[in-house]
Amino acid sequence: MDGVPAPGSRAALGAGLLGAALGLSAWGFDAEPLWVAAGALVALAVIAYAWVRLTAARAGVTRTLAVHRVQEGEEVPVTIDVRAGGGLPFPGGAVQDTLVRRAVDLRAGGRGVRIRARARFDRRGLHGLPPTRVTVADPFGLSARRLQAGGDDEEVLVLPRIEPVLAPGDGQEAGRPARGRLTGTAATDIDGVGPLRDGTPASRVYWPAVARGAEPLERRFRPDGDGRPLVVLDPRAPATAEDLDAAVRATASLVVHLARAGGCWLLLPGERRPVAVEPSLAGWDTLHARLALVHDRQVPALAALAGRRGAVLMVSARRRDRPPAALQGGARTLVVPGELAGRGPVFTVAGCHGYAIGRAARRVVTGVTS
Repeated sequence: MDGVPAPGSRAALGAGLLGAALGLSAWGFDAEPLWVAAGALVALAVIAYAWVRLTAARAGVTRTLAVHRVQEGEEVPVTIDVRAGGGLPFPGGAVQDTLVRRAVDLRAGGRGVRIRARARFDRRGLHGLPPTRVTVADPFGLSARRLQAGGDDEEVLVLPRIEPVLAPGDGQEAGRPARGRLTGTAATDIDGVGPLRDGTPASRVYWPAVARGAEPLERRFRPDGDGRPLVVLDPRAPATAEDLDAAVRATASLVVHLARAGGCWLLLPGERRPVAVEPSLAGWDTLHARLALVHDRQVPALAALAGRRGAVLMVSARRRDRPPAALQGGARTLVVPGELAGRGPVFTVAGCHGYAIGRAARRVVTGVTS
């Protein structure tokens, strides 16, 4: 692997020219002692330049990341290998990488170095990684060349962190994980009962029939409601980038919580139709990755949800006190970063607070774990 000249590479040329000048002086003034210094400088410059150039041309640099997709705050194991080639040891130098806290020296006469580190990404999104830089230099600083490994096309996708949904307040249950659904399904969504089908979640089983020893039945819902809550993300007009990140983190956390409790729907900004998230979380990886790339210029298609009777959780990056007109009415929960003055939240998640609006105020958190 060849390199490019690094700062200090011209020093070898300067030393060689100085040696040549001393040689001319020794010849012109017949000063024999100057011949020794002239020869030493020229030899040193040539050796330093050749050693650095040949070592850089044959060296190998690789950077390996254990994974390229992580959640916020998770550590990524990183391995950087720098190896000399062609039978020549390194004259010296250093290894620098943005994923390693400090530069690592290349020992003069050594065959290379292996660096193991753990990188951490605290903000969601697609992070491009600058290349690893290896500077090969002689001990006297006369010559240096720089190598690179990786490039701007190497990326890590950082997903929004999944956090627990917690009960609010200052009582005994405060700060404990919320159990079950966060919103009760409106009764108008139920469209009778029918025979129990394979794969039906327990939340939809008609238990009175089971208790009587009759044929197992399940609740049926109208197609527009499905009986499962809908989570809507509105990323527009956040006060800070941290508010937007908190809203995205809260959305991801709520979807996982509700899906595990029986399933839910998710409407991503920029999409016209919500996507079902089943208790098995099949397909969640794709939705999670899309949430990582949400920005504040995307607009949710709220008009398509007008008149929806089912429970809706509206997550807003802007600290508003009521949902948009298209989502008002019925069982509604508004989730915003921070707190709203003078109102009591029904749950907290990822630095956001959920407030019951309309019929959702009757019962939002069904229980907490002990």
